[in-house]
Amino acid sequence: MSQSLPLLTLTRTASGTVSAETFVDATGATATAGAAALGVARTNALDGKDLPVDVLGTTTVIASGAISDGADLEVAAEGKAVVLSTGVRVAIALQDAVDGQAFEALLVK
Repeated sequence: MSQSLPLLTLTRTASGTVSAETFVDATGATATAGAAALGVARTNALDGKDLPVDVLGTTTVIASGAISDGADLEVAAEGKAVVLSTGVRVAIALQDAVDGQAFEALLVK
């Protein structure tokens, strides 16, 4: 079971179509693989619509590949989370997950 305990959720304007539980950059677009992220989208949003983004605390994000509890994470393709390799560290996994599964992660800056 995944949960989220966001301490701060900001409203951004979606830049393009954004999927819930994916990383978002400061412009409101789906974050680029390996890049920094503002936070994680709480809901789906169409271009130009309001988008709630968890930026502090824990959140629920979708895994890209297998992830172990405690792993450092970076942004993968489509804004999903993947085990840190060469990108920017954006979160820490708080539970195990398989590819495509939503799981709890602690956002870090």
